[in-house]
Amino acid sequence: MYTTLIESQDLAAHTSDIDWAILDCRSELARPEWGASAYAEGHIPNAIYAHLDRDLSSPVTSTSGRHPLPLVETFVATLGHWGIDENVQVVAYDQSNGAYASRLWWLLRWVGHSRVAVLNGGFAAWQHAGLPVSKQPGVRQPRRFTPNRAQTGVVSTVELEKLLAAGQLATGGRLIDARAADRFAGQNETIDPVAGHVPGAGNHPFAHNLDAQGRFLPPHVLRSKWLETLRGQPPATAIAMCGSGVTACHNLLALEVAGLPGAQLYAGSWSEWIRDAARPTEPPQK
Repeated sequence: MYTTLIESQDLAAHTSDIDWAILDCRSELARPEWGASAYAEGHIPNAIYAHLDRDLSSPVTSTSGRHPLPLVETFVATLGHWGIDENVQVVAYDQSNGAYASRLWWLLRWVGHSRVAVLNGGFAAWQHAGLPVSKQPGVRQPRRFTPNRAQTGVVSTVELEKLLAAGQLATGGRLIDARAADRFAGQNETIDPVAGHVPGAGNHPFAHNLDAQGRFLPPHVLRSKWLETLRGQPPATAIAMCGSGVTACHNLLALEVAGLPGAQLYAGSWSEWIRDAARPTEPPQK
């Protein structure tokens, strides 16, 4: 059973296995339909496409961030449609670095399915290995997916406001933002209407989990980096966030690979936090 990462050669032996489901999660925030087009041009054999906005998120509301979590019942129905039940090993991949595949990894664990891994290095690693590519859409027989635990591991905006008011974010190692350092600092913001970060947050850009080829660093290297980021905080008390709750999942996966499990997700993340101008930001809004 694979629960964090899987290598291309290991996946190659199971592309026709009925108890393995491969999900193509390629996406680009600025071009929401690019992933589906890339999938149509070629994908891992028997992979099914998972759309970030339609399959891995629920519709945006006036109070939500850019990628709200899907409703549990809707996501469960989607998993069943994809032919996933408790016996299926799921492998998620994206174009390279796992930024989007990690979202599916986290969602499956959220509903109690631990048989899920991210393809290390993504589709780029698969192609580099010279493995086969198909244009034939993946098709699986529907199954019934039953969540086997309550949906935990999520921190709401209200809960985060209470932690901030109580001074429990002051260490910088409790709330950890996965956005690039410039966006965290309030510079070069091109996605959200307000720049900056939640006061008291620390910064661990998800790219710091990767090597130059977009593969996850070895577990011992990740552990060293993350212990520094946590600043003495137990990993189980950490809260991961980003712009919209997507790349934060990359940090949660990296923590698992590093042997530091238990952190939670602030699913609404920065794009939800700034929905209310009364919430404090750093630097302060002008």
